[in-house]
Amino acid sequence: MFGKEKPMKNPNTGGHHTTLVSAETEMVGDIHFAGSLEIEGKIRGNIIARNGQEAEVRILGSGTVEGNITAPVVIINGTVKGDVHSSGQVELAANARISGNIHYAVVEMTKGAQINGSLVFAGNKPGLKVAADNS
Repeated sequence: MFGKEKPMKNPNTGGHHTTLVSAETEMVGDIHFAGSLEIEGKIRGNIIARNGQEAEVRILGSGTVEGNITAPVVIINGTVKGDVHSSGQVELAANARISGNIHYAVVEMTKGAQINGSLVFAGNKPGLKVAADNS
């Protein structure tokens, strides 16, 4: 699951519409997106998935976000300074460093991940779309 960082092939997004913020890039401002967003660089602003769209945010080991994240699927192996809101799944890899609250329906955390904030279960809110468990 959290082995080598590879380009994502998410069945929820069909593997298309991938945006990459590369390691030497710093962006200032909010990002509104659909599909997949991979962050190796730095974002200073909020990340917001478009309503009604399948979306996944992946913050790789060198990635940093200073702002809130709102998306159905959020995978973190970098640094987040802000709150995370997920209507589906949040995955925290070993190098995840979060300073903020995580609102989740499903959370998966690997040994070594650090959260300076609260885990808030949001899976029972009316109208919340929860990712299906295909186990």
